[in-house]
Amino acid sequence: MLSCLPSVTACPSLDSPDFDCLVLVSPDVAKVGVAAVTTAVTSLAEVDAKALTTVSVCPVALPCKRLVFSPTGPLDRDYDDIRRFSDAAGAGMKRALAAGAKKPLLKVDGCLPGGKGEEAALAGLLGALAALYVPLEIRDLGEARGAKVTGLGWVGPQATIDEAVAIETGRIVCRDIGGSDPERTAAPRVEEYVREYFRDSRVTVEVVQGQETFEKEYPCLAAVNRCASHVERHGGRVIWLTYEPEDGKYERTLYMVVKGITYDTGGADIKAGGIMAGMSRDKCGAAAAAGVMATVTRLKPRGVKVVAAMAMVRNSVGSDAYVADEIITSRAGVRLRVGNTDAEGRMAMVDVLCHAKEKALKDPNPQLMTIATLTGHAVLAVGPYSSIMDNGPAKVSGTARQVQEAGDSVGDMFEINTIRREDWDFIKDKSGEFVTVLQCNNAASSRTPRGHQFPAAFMMTVSGLDKHMVASEQPLKYSHLDIAGSAGNLPDPTTASAVPAIVKWLSG
Repeated sequence: MLSCLPSVTACPSLDSPDFDCLVLVSPDVAKVGVAAVTTAVTSLAEVDAKALTTVSVCPVALPCKRLVFSPTGPLDRDYDDIRRFSDAAGAGMKRALAAGAKKPLLKVDGCLPGGKGEEAALAGLLGALAALYVPLEIRDLGEARGAKVTGLGWVGPQATIDEAVAIETGRIVCRDIGGSDPERTAAPRVEEYVREYFRDSRVTVEVVQGQETFEKEYPCLAAVNRCASHVERHGGRVIWLTYEPEDGKYERTLYMVVKGITYDTGGADIKAGGIMAGMSRDKCGAAAAAGVMATVTRLKPRGVKVVAAMAMVRNSVGSDAYVADEIITSRAGVRLRVGNTDAEGRMAMVDVLCHAKEKALKDPNPQLMTIATLTGHAVLAVGPYSSIMDNGPAKVSGTARQVQEAGDSVGDMFEINTIRREDWDFIKDKSGEFVTVLQCNNAASSRTPRGHQFPAAFMMTVSGLDKHMVASEQPLKYSHLDIAGSAGNLPDPTTASAVPAIVKWLSG
């Protein structure tokens, strides 16, 4: 497993002979203050009217000899945000690669009105690093395919490099697990990946496996895994990753319970009509949590314990697949009726969430989260953004607002939604007194009103978190993150959404 993260070095001067291309990100080249750059771009603009509004390449009187100018575009409109810098840097880096650059130098100028230059710089460097990612399958082919550049220069402080590299480290792990195909990142191979990655780190790895064990510990997950359990290479895993500070002291705890559906056929309610393609991406919630843990190992935050519980299961179809109408009793003792086998993500997570809840009750100031590419409805509701919704205790604490603000600062945007009484009513089983909860209706979430909110009510009820609301003796903060729209679907690359926002929120 070769790394594709280039060596990033601080460079105090554009006169360095160590680089073969300058990638300049700026809202206005006239304000850069480097005569050679201004002259080069101005000369280009005299023969190309678009040179100041699109990514351009031209010679420059600097040792690197080549300039890629990537303008941010306007920054002062109500809807402009920090992504102006990350998008421009990513586009500029791709153009530099196309021009033949092997060791580019990146300079990011400017900031949003009233904003911080440090935030713009970080967003720009992250955008450039994203453009240099090499997919895991390509890196598996050998060292020669392991990197797009031999190094990257940065005109800016070392602190920006340190933070960007830490975040990009997590995003690489996230892209590796979330973006790779359903065989390369089947559950057993994800176990291999994380064991290797976190070896000799502050993160401990514990793995639960085996259908009999799942039936005892996580009966809802066991139902999803039942069909795949007959194929060894597809057998499920629950992977617990735990980080504790070196001094063993912490005042707050984060539990991330995450959906890792390595492939989603829909199960017995099979995805028909050509909509199954891309379902190897249904593990991006688990990938995001692994990415957060990878960044945490670099940043080593003090005073916080971080736990990720990756529910890695394949929703296969066959003679032993679970089916609608089955009645299952959850780990928390809640009886539910299966309404749709394509609503497998909440089934995979809910008993693991119950287990995390049991652990959280013993930890200081816990915050629980579920993170999942859960519903098509979230894609319709919030488009290419992540959705976050709080229960009562988390809302009082301001979790969703804080995560949204953290994401805004680094270009990882969230929309805040609310879990309402209609969502709780929706999951009540109407068939009789012997079943409490309906797992799902039998229509697509995209055709169901509040289709991405009611699953949060399901998970709270079935995990027993409904016993830990604001008025309870032991309130527990819980937030549900649906990243179906933001994670990236084929043929687009995975985005590693949620990693930067959660990391920034943790460190805030």
